[in-house]
Amino acid sequence: MAARGAAARTHFLASDRHTSSTVRRRDGEYHVRHIPGTAASKSYTCPGCRLSIAPGTAHIVAWRADFVLGDRYAAEQRRHWHLNCWRIS
Repeated sequence: MAARGAAARTHFLASDRHTSSTVRRRDGEYHVRHIPGTAASKSYTCPGCRLSIAPGTAHIVAWRADFVLGDRYAAEQRRHWHLNCWRIS
């Protein structure tokens, strides 16, 4: 059952609904998932500006691709960003 729960938490690693890519930034590599407004159903706090990302707002989800503890742990640390906050960070 624990493995099943872990798989459920990281199911988004398999990109079947949203555009995703891996990008290199000055501080490392990131998996980036683009979430269209029609798929954004919850509110999140953007780590770039600390403001709310309202439901219905297109945004990205990012997590480290080169994390020393692996993708599963990095995915649990993922963050939702405003599009512009991600671009300028």
